[in-house]
Amino acid sequence: MSAIVVFDIDGVIRDVGSSYRRALADTVAEFTDGAYRPTAVEIDMLKGEGIWNNDWEASQELIYRYFEQQGRTRLALNLDYAQLVAYFQTKYRGTDSVNWNGYICNEPILASLEYFCSLTAAHIPWGFFSGATRGSASYILERRLGLDAPILVAMEDAPGKPDPTGLFLTVAQLGARHENIDLLPIVYVGDTVADMQTVIKARAVQTDRDFIAVGVLPPHILTVAELIDDYRESLVRSGATIVINNVQELTPELINSL
Repeated sequence: MSAIVVFDIDGVIRDVGSSYRRALADTVAEFTDGAYRPTAVEIDMLKGEGIWNNDWEASQELIYRYFEQQGRTRLALNLDYAQLVAYFQTKYRGTDSVNWNGYICNEPILASLEYFCSLTAAHIPWGFFSGATRGSASYILERRLGLDAPILVAMEDAPGKPDPTGLFLTVAQLGARHENIDLLPIVYVGDTVADMQTVIKARAVQTDRDFIAVGVLPPHILTVAELIDDYRESLVRSGATIVINNVQELTPELINSL
């Protein structure tokens, strides 16, 4: 075994450009009475600040910023966060709480079951640390991708990124499943500034362990040529050792070279 690999999910394992991001824009539009709907670029700018990994909180922040530009204070708005989350979920998960019928049902998958089998065959332990809810993450990993009870630390299990606690918890769970991995380098694969900063913060806490950040360009960036270089550079500035276009480019051979 050469390394442990931990994956983010949104933008890495699934394309959330027309799901999470669409629900975010819908929510902002709803709570600004249709006056403001953020563009993909505006959402990226917010995410680029490195602290808005949670899309519910990102929606709230964009709503606040819109009304502040209109001269209203956050306190005066009295925004109901629980109501905001509930509305977001009706768009993302859908209106049926049992048989989901929202945007999540049509998310393109960016990796294959065979890819993870190749990591296992190469004796590379792997797991997931995501800011998505456990229900959403499990839906994608198990029902859509076909993984069998993968190790997963989700929103409910740890503080939000860039806090590295969830990364440490994922590695600890992998350690309980695999022997003799306590000294292996840890590769974290993500698509946002917050993901890269998670690795930087992890290094500061566990100074005796090697942490490597791998950036992945999310699909919505790959469709706009003039955005690619800037997004790639933002990930590198935030700590990425390399930046790839698709998670499956992170082969066992590339992992070993890192």
